Amino acid sequence: MMRLMKSEMVKEHQPVMLTEALKALNIHADGIYIDATFGRGGHTRAILEKLSSKGRLLVVDKDPEAIFVANSLMRHDHRLMVRQGSFANLYAFCKEEGLVGKVDGILFDLGVSSPQLEEQSRGFSFRLEGPLDMRMDPLTGISAADWLNEAKESEIAWVLKTYGEERFYRRIARAIIAARSKSPITSTVKLAEVIAKAHPAWEKHKHPATRCFQAIRIFINNELDELSLGLEEALKLLALNGRLVVISFHSLEDRIVKRFIHKHEKGDEHPRGLPVLADQMNQKLRRVGRKIKPSLKEITENVRARSAVLRVATKMDYEMGDSR
Repeated sequence: MMRLMKSEMVKEHQPVMLTEALKALNIHADGIYIDATFGRGGHTRAILEKLSSKGRLLVVDKDPEAIFVANSLMRHDHRLMVRQGSFANLYAFCKEEGLVGKVDGILFDLGVSSPQLEEQSRGFSFRLEGPLDMRMDPLTGISAADWLNEAKESEIAWVLKTYGEERFYRRIARAIIAARSKSPITSTVKLAEVIAKAHPAWEKHKHPATRCFQAIRIFINNELDELSLGLEEALKLLALNGRLVVISFHSLEDRIVKRFIHKHEKGDEHPRGLPVLADQMNQKLRRVGRKIKPSLKEITENVRARSAVLRVATKMDYEMGDSR
C-alpha cells in the first residue's frame, strides 16, 4: 500500500475549476484557510502559493492515502496543518488549533477524486476490476460488498432511487438480490454487469451502472449528511467576510449547498406581515454572484469537470445584518 501511496504523490492530478476556486476564496497573504477535501493537494498547493510565511492552511481528508501525501507536504511547510477525518468534524479540528471564528476561507471540493477512481483496489469505478469497497477511508465502516450482500431488496431500491435518482431502481434491486443468491457480489465488474443486464434503457455516452455506483458510494460514505453537517461547521468557523466556496458534481450535492446558502442569506423566519428591521433578520451569509460552471476549454481538457458547479458565499455580521 505504501508503494501505491508514493506513486500517487507524483501522479499528475488536475483539480477542477482551480482558477475559479482561488478567485472565489479571495485569498489574503496572511490569512487562515481550510481545504476541507485535500485529495492529492491540487487546490492546497495553489493556495499555499498565495500565502505568506504568516498564512496558515488546514487540510482535511478521510482517505489515508491523501493524508500520507498531505503529511509529506507538511514536513516541508510550517504553514500546513493536517487532520484525517470527515469535514463534518471541522469545528473540532479548528478548536484544537484555536481557529474558531478566524478562518478567512473554506473550500469544499466534493465527490470522489480522480486518483481514487483510478485505483482498482478502492472499488469506486465500474470500469476497473477490483474489490467492491467504495469507502473513502477503507479502514472504517462497512464496505459496499458487505452491505450489498446483506441489505434487503427494499433498502437497496431506496438507496438507488434516493442517492442515484435511478428510474429503474426496483428492477435493478431485484436483479442484485437474484445475482447474490447464486454467489456473493464482491467485485466492481460483476456488479456493473448485473446492473447493465437489468437496465432496460441505456443512455448514450453513459454506462448504465453510473447512477447506481454513485448512489452506493454516497450511501456507504454518508456523503450528503456529512455535507450538511460540514456546511454548518464551516459557518461557525468563518471570520467576518470569510468565504465559503463549494464545488459539487451532481444535483443532490448542489441542491444542499444552494439551499444552505439561501437559508442563511434569508435569515430567521418571522410571521408574515410582521415589520422586521434588517438587523433583526439574523442573516449569516451573502451569496457572491451566480453559480459558476467550468469553461468549455476545461471540460475539453478534463472531462471530470463537465458536471461541476461552484457556489460562493461570504460570512455576514449577523448582528448588524451586513458584511462590511
